[in-house]
Amino acid sequence: MKKTVMLILIGNRKEAPVNVQKVLTGWSSIIKTRLDIHDAPLENCSDNGLLILELVGDPEKHDELMRKISLIQGVNAKVMNLSLQDEEI
Repeated sequence: MKKTVMLILIGNRKEAPVNVQKVLTGWSSIIKTRLDIHDAPLENCSDNGLLILELVGDPEKHDELMRKISLIQGVNAKVMNLSLQDEEI
């Protein structure tokens, strides 16, 4: 089993997510699963956020999506390929 995930760290959660969402909408065909995480205590919501995406399809498209997301100010993205030890990546 092989999985490809992208981690996206958003530093300015009040402004950057609009641009991130625009990019993700255009690439929705390669996004299988999406998880949004941020610290949200009632009185003091964090300005940082983390997105975890499970990606499918062409690895070149994964790299292109990462490049486009990383161009947004205050956002950093990384793609990781994971597999079990007894399987090849």
